[in-house]
Amino acid sequence: MSAVGILGIEDIRRRIQICDYLTVAQLFLQDNFLLERPLEFDDIKPRLLGHWGTCHGINVAYANLKARFSSDANFTFILGPGHGFPALQANLFLDGELLKVDRRATLDKDGIEYVCKSFSWPDGFPSHASPFTPGVITEGGELGYALANAYGLSLGHSEKTIAVLIGDGELETATAIDSLNLRNLLSGSKNGKVLPILHLNGYKISGPTIYGRKSERELNEMIRGFGFTPRLIDGEHTEDFQNILKEEIKNPFYVLRTEKGYGGPNRHHEAHQIPLKNPKTDKKELEELEDWLKNYKPENILAEIGGTND
Repeated sequence: MSAVGILGIEDIRRRIQICDYLTVAQLFLQDNFLLERPLEFDDIKPRLLGHWGTCHGINVAYANLKARFSSDANFTFILGPGHGFPALQANLFLDGELLKVDRRATLDKDGIEYVCKSFSWPDGFPSHASPFTPGVITEGGELGYALANAYGLSLGHSEKTIAVLIGDGELETATAIDSLNLRNLLSGSKNGKVLPILHLNGYKISGPTIYGRKSERELNEMIRGFGFTPRLIDGEHTEDFQNILKEEIKNPFYVLRTEKGYGGPNRHHEAHQIPLKNPKTDKKELEELEDWLKNYKPENILAEIGGTND
């Protein structure tokens, strides 16, 4: 499977799995990055720092958008919840974008080891999206301004299409909700097209989100009130996602529904940061982590990305 130009439905699904694996590996592992032997306590980082809960949804959005807009050189993706940085970095690594600025991020075993170990590591990569990340214009530690940045980027660039992923906790901020009004000001023919995507996983760090508790009718009416056309997407239905992206809709506003922490051992707000707290010392948690990682079939990843074991 090529790391770029992925268009088939099954390829999109597998890309999501690979990026989910690389995301989890960044959060937890300091060795044994492809599970070539049983997981041991020494394979786990001494300090676990990062956010898992939003990451699967980021990988779902990124893979589907890439497939839809792979031939559009003027397409841009903006990530609002930048605390889900290991997911963004997994995608940048897989596409070779990280290699353009860091020669150590090669698409092989050495590159996987480098990227995974260096996440939240001294002199390595930060836990959030940062100016060091290729193409990043929104850091994401201070949620709320991604949509405003997207409209700012569209100014005077009619050729651009800009998709912006907004967390449902993020949309509770005054900056994000007020930025929805920018459609009325900046949707003219001289500016680029902005595609807002609300990532509706229902929870933030401490509990449920407001938008996650609204009925579908309430949420749709709110979106229509800002002048958008709402389209609900189930993140696990890849073919439907692709079909919806191909629709010719005036002022679309996509609502991407995924389960927070999907694929991991915990769900809801308990999955927001590190869902397993003690895999370095607790045998049961170590086994849970190993089972979680094995679900993504890591034994196939090197061959699928074109790398080697050398």
